[in-house]
Amino acid sequence: MAVVGAQKLHTTIPFLLLSLFLLLLSPSSQGAKSYSEFRYPFIKRASSFSSLSSSTYSSRHGESVYDYIIVGGGTAGCPLAATLSKKFNVLLLERGGVPFANSNVSFLSNFHITLADISPTSASQAFISTDGVLNARARVLGGGTCINAGFYTRASSRFIEKVGWDAKLVNESYPWIENQIVHRPKLTPWQRAFRDSLLDVGVSPFNGFTYDHLYGTKFGGTIFDRFGRRHTAAELLATADPHKLTVLVYATVLNIVFDTTGKQPKAVGVIFKDENGNRHEAVLRNRRQSEVILSSGALGSPQMLLLSGIGPRADLEKLNISVVLDNEFVGKGMADNPMNTVFVPTNRPIKKSLIQTVGITKFGVYIESSSGFGQSSDSIRCNHGMMSAEIGQLSTIPPKQRTWEAAQAYIKTKRDLPQEAFWGGFILEKIADPLSTGQLTLANTNVDDNPTVTFNYFNHPYDLHRCVDGIRMAAKVVQSKHFTAFTKNTRETIEKLLNATVKANVNLIPKHTNDTKSLEQFCRDTVISIWHYHGGCHVGKVVSPDYKVLGVSRLRVVDGSTFSESPGTNPQATVMMMGRYMGLKILKDRLGQGADL
Repeated sequence: MAVVGAQKLHTTIPFLLLSLFLLLLSPSSQGAKSYSEFRYPFIKRASSFSSLSSSTYSSRHGESVYDYIIVGGGTAGCPLAATLSKKFNVLLLERGGVPFANSNVSFLSNFHITLADISPTSASQAFISTDGVLNARARVLGGGTCINAGFYTRASSRFIEKVGWDAKLVNESYPWIENQIVHRPKLTPWQRAFRDSLLDVGVSPFNGFTYDHLYGTKFGGTIFDRFGRRHTAAELLATADPHKLTVLVYATVLNIVFDTTGKQPKAVGVIFKDENGNRHEAVLRNRRQSEVILSSGALGSPQMLLLSGIGPRADLEKLNISVVLDNEFVGKGMADNPMNTVFVPTNRPIKKSLIQTVGITKFGVYIESSSGFGQSSDSIRCNHGMMSAEIGQLSTIPPKQRTWEAAQAYIKTKRDLPQEAFWGGFILEKIADPLSTGQLTLANTNVDDNPTVTFNYFNHPYDLHRCVDGIRMAAKVVQSKHFTAFTKNTRETIEKLLNATVKANVNLIPKHTNDTKSLEQFCRDTVISIWHYHGGCHVGKVVSPDYKVLGVSRLRVVDGSTFSESPGTNPQATVMMMGRYMGLKILKDRLGQGADL
């Protein structure tokens, strides 16, 4: 057999323009060393992997064999593994640790601290796209559900139809998630004022509390409970069959292993390293339906395909990676939903809130809000992305010069400001379904390093047009009677604030917020990310409609890398649902539609 593989007025405004992920060192642990917490006896460290750890062995080598090997224990991977384990032997490999004993992951009040941790074992791995925008990817069991803002809302019916999913099975899969880890938020005064302001400026009707994607203003769900504790996709593993599921943490997959002796390459297993750097091989059962399934996210899955020899031949050969399959589309079509923000100051400290209310407009823009995170002492002394205050300063630096060193210089200045300067919250404006796309390529063959990613924010004029409309809408929200009554700011103060916000940028300094050209420059100069990037393994180009990798057998991708748009206002609900949905679909296809699942 041929085997291929191995490899965050005036003075303070610049600080208050928000950032998604500018992360300053703040060490934290991903949990205790023992993971056998009653419901999770099957979670082990990667170094515990043994060829004799299963009751089923390969007759040829004596290794443990698995019906399914899932690479990535994240938002999709956890529900997928739990579902498949009901009938088959499943190995789930996660490069990060567990979230359960990590207070920074677990509690809403500490949300920003996790994002501040850029240590090698952090649950959040920072990266900067070539566009100069700071971003992050998850590195923890439960994936993005461990580091996000927790908002839970379903995709639109249009999205479900577009991707070709069975609506009946979708409507069975969403509640499976919701009944386990989703909660109704306890609304803060800030979020109520935000709701009233959205309705005041015409983002109507008011749809109340709902998971559904409906035009107008609504309250959505959250994965934070009433005590402020986060519930992640990792908890969905509690529904697994503990005798058929093995979860290894700190297991970093290096590459997929292929048999290339047949008509087309066939996945036979994976090579992974444990927390000590030792290598192991996990092997698929020798059955046609056995599969390696990539659920490593929109960066991790195309990166893994490339590292395993599936991608553009010239790019692979340049890095001396043996070519298993030449596919020019791997890593192409990468997109990120651009976000811009307006800081709203208050004359008093504000209760912390993450996303609870959303305005879904008919012109392709979502309006959300957060409050209180910039004012705490730990926040002022560290840099933590979405709730931080450095992006306005960073926006004065040309994108390719936005480095961690530049960030640190601004943090020092930030510490000299009075704490009162940070009282308030943010209005967030995000573009739905951006038409601007980019690509992902390997920077090197080290799987621990981030790939090189370009999103080409606002390259398409329609994206820029919608941003201008969105910023005008955000400005109206800030100036509404409900927000001015709540913040105790006058309209004049708000107008000065908006102009000062724009003046934070040095490329083309605009004079008026109602100047279209100036707002276009504002959009370009202050763009940030809300972590909803997607693409790289598109259906019809890299994978089939059922997410099997084209041109090879026994290999599938189940995560947001297959999406050409991010579902709903916030994607986590649909990515988790996708894991459950595809698990059920795989079981039905394999066992028959009448199988007892």
